[in-house]
Amino acid sequence: MTAPGVSKGRSRLREWAASLLWSVAIALLLRAFVVQAFRIPSGSMEDTLLAGDFLFVEKIAYGMKLPLSGRQITPALRRPARGDVVVFAYPLDGREFIKRCVAVAGDTVRIRDRQLYVNGRPPPEPYAVHKAWDSHQTPEAAQGELLRAGYQRAWEERAFVNLPWMRDNFGPVVVPPASVFVMGDNRDNSLDSRFWGPLPEAALLGRAGLIYWSWDADNGQPAWRVWRKLRFARIGRPVR
Repeated sequence: MTAPGVSKGRSRLREWAASLLWSVAIALLLRAFVVQAFRIPSGSMEDTLLAGDFLFVEKIAYGMKLPLSGRQITPALRRPARGDVVVFAYPLDGREFIKRCVAVAGDTVRIRDRQLYVNGRPPPEPYAVHKAWDSHQTPEAAQGELLRAGYQRAWEERAFVNLPWMRDNFGPVVVPPASVFVMGDNRDNSLDSRFWGPLPEAALLGRAGLIYWSWDADNGQPAWRVWRKLRFARIGRPVR
């Protein structure tokens, strides 16, 4: 016969285990379908986002997708718009990238001497920065060859991924249906749609929300000086 105290202890243990399992399940569901934490690994979005920023990504914004398969199971709350900071699966290998949407389907994109033009006009971009001292000019022979081969087709087929001179002078191209054109805010240090082509809307994972943690791992301070590595002013800042 089991003692009353032992029975009560086992009952509490089962309740605790069940609560823990439910908590884990809810957390996983929220991460998979609603909101996800994302860490900025590089400087391609400076100065909007810095390496070491941690932010929440609103996964529900562009429609919830099944993990692994990527199949969309709910309609999007909104379409991607110019200016959105988006997280997506990199088309070439599936890694998670973050960039800014600068053009949507049907827009004409052109870059001349580092200046972006969308539908013939330079958009207002207070967040865009240029930090490189050098300029990249497209070799005339290469440019002529691309034009003969079909510039738009070559771009859509991701033929520019290893052509760094596309950085400063690019296009014009027209963003295909159900696609967007994305660029890093740090325009001189970003692997983006200039090189690997249009981003299908189906690859979008969510829209950047707010920064919940910011950590400068490379500021030269020892690890135990946590307060010296934290960027307190950035914590809680919405991503715009």
